[in-house]
Amino acid sequence: MSLYEAELVVDRRESAADGVLALTLRHPLGEELPAWEPGAHIDVVLGPGLERQYSLCGDPADRTAWRIAVLREPAGRGGSAHVHQELGQGDKVGVRGPRNHFALEPAPRYRFVAGGIGITPILPMLAQAESRGAEWSLLYGGRSRNSMAFTEELSRYGDRVTVAPQDETGLLDLASVLDDVPEGTLVYCCGPGPLLDAVEERCPAGLLHVERFAPKEQETGENTGFEVELAQSGRTVTVAPDVSVLDAVRAAGVEVLFSCTEGTCGTCETDVLEGAPDHRDSVLTDEEREAGETMMICVSRCRGKRLVLDL
Repeated sequence: MSLYEAELVVDRRESAADGVLALTLRHPLGEELPAWEPGAHIDVVLGPGLERQYSLCGDPADRTAWRIAVLREPAGRGGSAHVHQELGQGDKVGVRGPRNHFALEPAPRYRFVAGGIGITPILPMLAQAESRGAEWSLLYGGRSRNSMAFTEELSRYGDRVTVAPQDETGLLDLASVLDDVPEGTLVYCCGPGPLLDAVEERCPAGLLHVERFAPKEQETGENTGFEVELAQSGRTVTVAPDVSVLDAVRAAGVEVLFSCTEGTCGTCETDVLEGAPDHRDSVLTDEEREAGETMMICVSRCRGKRLVLDL
């Protein structure tokens, strides 16, 4: 299925917290934007070679606008600096998507944990959980209260939301929300890697859904070479031990969508027709990895000698 691609206009810029800028994007001709569900993100093309993924954090029922929030990262790769310093109201940006590897599955109860800018995909999930009549709570941490985005919006939920700035309360009390989780509860977490790792240690895998902004450290075996047959293109390419599937495919002249090249954004997800992928991404669930129906070709490899991909 082809993804929506367009140039949207920055309709509004507003501070969501210290160092966090919220942008509202609209179609220049007022056209409706594609529907999306909480947990979805879009690719934002800021310039040549400058493409980033941001979670949609507005109202899914509003088809006239998409809202994203961008954390200013001084040690980043330039995307956040461009947004904060150069992208003004009325400017146009390319977008592609939305995609969703973090959808809110139906459940009678939820426990949400967010750290810093990780609140962005969680925010619309709360409204969806509310509309479903589910029981839920949110534990939201950050460096300081002023750095935590959307706290005013969250205040309408009362004591179901616990805002816990580290400079006031220390590290998040994960035991208070993750120990003795009632049956039927799903846990959703987004934030920095150490927080996600800590939550994963406490929470059974079947209950937990996470979204990572940076790749998870993984133990991998030694890279070996293998062949990849491209079913649509009628070509077979050899993937050397020091080359990714993505680079090998592109070197063969086959154009594919990609972005992060780290296995976190899901842009390069490709259907696997034959063979066993060696999954090294930070997107797929354990069940999806076991099924082996898709792979992120920017980082994942082959557990055998041959793959057949739908490219």
